[in-house]
Amino acid sequence: QVQLVESGGGLVQAGASLRLSCAASGRTFGTYGMGWFRQAPGKVREFVASIDRSGSRTYYADSVKGRFTISRGNADNTVSLQMNNLKPEDTAVYFCAADSSHPISSPSFWGQGTQVTVSS
Repeated sequence: QVQLVESGGGLVQAGASLRLSCAASGRTFGTYGMGWFRQAPGKVREFVASIDRSGSRTYYADSVKGRFTISRGNADNTVSLQMNNLKPEDTAVYFCAADSSHPISSPSFWGQGTQVTVSS
């Protein structure tokens, strides 16, 4: 079992940067693949990025490749998403997710989400 708490969302203008963080509870953080998903109003939740247990493998949605970077710190049970050159279409609620497998397709654990709004 792991609890996830996101932070770092906000309102920014197009072209700006934001860094999302996810703090995970539990001693088994290092055994989980971690990921970020997002859900825009009226749309289904979609995959954004994921990272494996060791941090050596990462995957990104095509829409964010080259702009977003996922990283993790197994020493302090955190996973981050650095978002650069944000676009209005990045506006969504961003969710941290964890699963025992990687790549992550159907996460077992979810955070409550943090809102990211990008104005044009």
